[in-house]
Amino acid sequence: MTARSLGGREVAQRLRTAAADAVASCVTAGTVPRLAIVLATRDESAASYVRTLSAAAARLGIECDVSNLPPDATAPDIGAVLAALSADPAVHAVVLQAPVPAGLALTELAAVIAPAKDVDGASPASLGRLVAGLPAFAPATAQAVLELLDYHGVELQGRRAVVVGRSVVVGKPVAQLLLAKNATVTICHSRTPDLSSITRSADVLVVAVGRAGLITAEHVRPGAVVVDVGTNVAAGGSFVGDVNAAPVAEVAGALSPVPGGVGPVTTAQLLFNVATAAATPFQFSG
Repeated sequence: MTARSLGGREVAQRLRTAAADAVASCVTAGTVPRLAIVLATRDESAASYVRTLSAAAARLGIECDVSNLPPDATAPDIGAVLAALSADPAVHAVVLQAPVPAGLALTELAAVIAPAKDVDGASPASLGRLVAGLPAFAPATAQAVLELLDYHGVELQGRRAVVVGRSVVVGKPVAQLLLAKNATVTICHSRTPDLSSITRSADVLVVAVGRAGLITAEHVRPGAVVVDVGTNVAAGGSFVGDVNAAPVAEVAGALSPVPGGVGPVTTAQLLFNVATAAATPFQFSG
């Protein structure tokens, strides 16, 4: 048996089309969606991602402004910029790009971003609203996992889902999103003993830990759906996931590829969120 591929490129294109339609509606109504990105690092991969995101936004008609801060910027420095952007009525979406300066926490810094503009679900308020089932943007990567599963027709209601990883960017929010789809969810992490005994119980296994090849065939129940969120740089500069893809593909029923799976959906999801924030802002009175 060879697992079917849960490719993300078609999902990303669907999201971009929906975003373009929302942008067009905004422009017709006299509003040009504007995304503001704050960057406080010299990390080249982060800078490259921001350039890619800016170019993709431009293709959709979204204006994108980047605030470049020094890598030793303080929490008050970053907070002041984020607060000003959050309060600016001409800005519809605000993103603080990771990594942030050493000793600072992205979630704490993002606390000043208004939930209606927090299109990458980074603030404690957004995360709390997600848990409570109130309107909020989920982190784009976590939402991308759900979009990928939905596009490929993976049923979640009543299924057992296991999430490996407990970050506030993917692990915890994706668990909440799976719960909202009526899956029964277990979260595993670095302190989980006998990991394979738990992951083998999963109908749907989501892996997001940042450890290349962590999940092998022995971790996967035959026929299970496996979503690999990991993006790790291998020797030679290629990207590999958290799943040892070749042997797992012989056991799983479906497997998302790296690259070409969750990654392209994440970028498209973030831009869709920007268009949504401009076109139909959430009402956060509830």
